[in-house]
Amino acid sequence: MALELLIFDCDGVLFDSHDANVGFFNEILGRVGEGPLDAGARDDCHTLASVQLFERHYGDRPELLERIRDAAAATDYGPFFHLMRPCPLMRETLKQLREEHTTALATNRGRTLAGVLEFFSLGDLFDLVVGVDHVERPKPHPDVLLHCMESLRVPAPRSLYVGDQEGDALAAEAAGVRFVAVGGAVKEAGLRIATLAELPGVIAGL
Repeated sequence: MALELLIFDCDGVLFDSHDANVGFFNEILGRVGEGPLDAGARDDCHTLASVQLFERHYGDRPELLERIRDAAAATDYGPFFHLMRPCPLMRETLKQLREEHTTALATNRGRTLAGVLEFFSLGDLFDLVVGVDHVERPKPHPDVLLHCMESLRVPAPRSLYVGDQEGDALAAEAAGVRFVAVGGAVKEAGLRIATLAELPGVIAGL
């Protein structure tokens, strides 16, 4: 069955956002008098939605968790956008793929997503953008992918998800879509690329 819909994760696929995410969450923690993220939380802040991150690392302290949530709601991600580094040939690759495919963005980002789209002028590169605020559950649940397919009326056999983390692979499996892993974080992947620029060649071979 011909491939019609390409769905992309944001962080780790379109951007190296490590420094931006760490800086943002450290800013939140500083506002409530906490120290910076430890090593485990630094890894998690690139793979989990903020609500998942806070609950995992501060859920045993309900009062602190509530203050962190309030601080997060009041903290602007804007000062950290400049720390996000687009992957090589991101715009060119997405424009090329859009010539023959419908494209969507599906991410665990929430309220920061609109700012990313505006700051990097990505609105013309996707037919649909879905974040955690649009669905009931974040990845590794398949909700963001199911939302894309249902909204764009493309069945799973005609869809493919491009992600970089185990949670992305699990979401793709649960949604029944093919998956392409970017980088080496996903331990087992039938299709793997080093950077987004390699994706057109992989798709051509499907």
